[in-house]
Amino acid sequence: MAPMGVSVSRSRVFICILLLTGVIYYQYFKLVRNRDSQVDLRQLLALAIRAAEEGGKAVREVRESDSLRQRSKGKTKEGADELVTTGDLLSYGRMSSLFSNTFPSIKLISEEHDTSKVNKSLTWNYEIPNLIQESIVNARMVSTESVTVWIDPLDATQEYTEDLKHFVTTMVCVAVDGKPVIGVIHKPFSKYTAWAMVDGASNIHPRKAYNEKTPTVIVSRSHAGAVKSYCQGAFGNGTTILPAGGAGYKVLSLLDSGEGTQLDSADVYIHVTFIKKWDICAGNAIMKALGGQMTTIEGDFIDYSDFSSNNGGLVASIGIDHHALLKRLPDLKSLALKKN
Repeated sequence: MAPMGVSVSRSRVFICILLLTGVIYYQYFKLVRNRDSQVDLRQLLALAIRAAEEGGKAVREVRESDSLRQRSKGKTKEGADELVTTGDLLSYGRMSSLFSNTFPSIKLISEEHDTSKVNKSLTWNYEIPNLIQESIVNARMVSTESVTVWIDPLDATQEYTEDLKHFVTTMVCVAVDGKPVIGVIHKPFSKYTAWAMVDGASNIHPRKAYNEKTPTVIVSRSHAGAVKSYCQGAFGNGTTILPAGGAGYKVLSLLDSGEGTQLDSADVYIHVTFIKKWDICAGNAIMKALGGQMTTIEGDFIDYSDFSSNNGGLVASIGIDHHALLKRLPDLKSLALKKN
């Protein structure tokens, strides 16, 4: 029979082993949890580019096969039909699948919500392209809880149905604590992609000069007439107004993209009515990364934490005094009076 002291020692050893095992497992799961709660912005940039381009393929496939199946999903605040097509839905499925399958804990907000289009097998390999790694050398870690991803699977749907393909884009924006940090604008039919990260890098640049005195202003095709009088009240009758489709296209018109299907070149982008944030977040991030600004007409910065609507209109500019520009703009109430 073993001495009682030996039995007690074995019990203590066993208890110590259990405690040590518990500590190891706790530290392991803590490490995993911390790893999953952090994400490198360079990864989100790489994934945003991939998602925008995958969405672009879907948009292109549907247009080329002439299988749009367009329908109205309601009315805009201006009373026009708000169209949706197979291209919107297929693009949404691919873009949202890549994000939700890769980073399921990150909040995703999109124009479309058809979950039947989500593809669980569509994944990303976590590889950051060399160009991004060379341009942004150090990891930029942020909490996944602070991130909101905005997806526009097809910007300029009206123009898409009219076969005005040069206006069409797919867009992804990454906001951190409500501030736009990463913007990607992809043109499906020319396969051109513009991207930028605030305090990081970009593949697009401002133009060398802008006309601040009598700027060329790019506005929405849907209400160009009303905005023309508004802009002329600010900048004079010599101001040129460019009607165009798609918020992404309008932002690119302010920049030097070197891209052949960018037919318009403007100094200022003005929108005077209600607009959704998935339409403007990517462009806002790109403008911010390049030293430009996008604000409401009152000069407020737009928060991208949540809530999809922006009711204050917007003004985007780069290479000019944005504050002075805002001072020249009439109050939006004056536009409402003219319309009535």
